[in-house]
Amino acid sequence: MKTKTLLTLLALGAAFAAHAETKKLTVNGMVCAFCAQGIEKRLSALPQTQAVYVNLGRKVVAVQAKDGLQLDDAVLKHEITEAGYDVVKVEAVAQTVDAIRAEMKNKK
Repeated sequence: MKTKTLLTLLALGAAFAAHAETKKLTVNGMVCAFCAQGIEKRLSALPQTQAVYVNLGRKVVAVQAKDGLQLDDAVLKHEITEAGYDVVKVEAVAQTVDAIRAEMKNKK
């Protein structure tokens, strides 16, 4: 019985570790599609990035890591501030970029 429980815990741990991490940032200073495109291009170029979504109206930038990789808050902040914008908040969320995009679309 103990072996079965241990194997279940190990399998759950491996599944959790492989889950892609997503960061949701609040960014001030974005005013146009060119702003969004610049941020998306910079963050997409990071080797650990799988997907990026920028919502100008809500001042949201969502970044999803590739499976098994992590996103460094300091690196994300650096890339965005170097592009000329102000990062107000960074939070880890359980949603994917696609889920955040759908949520933002439904909030119109």
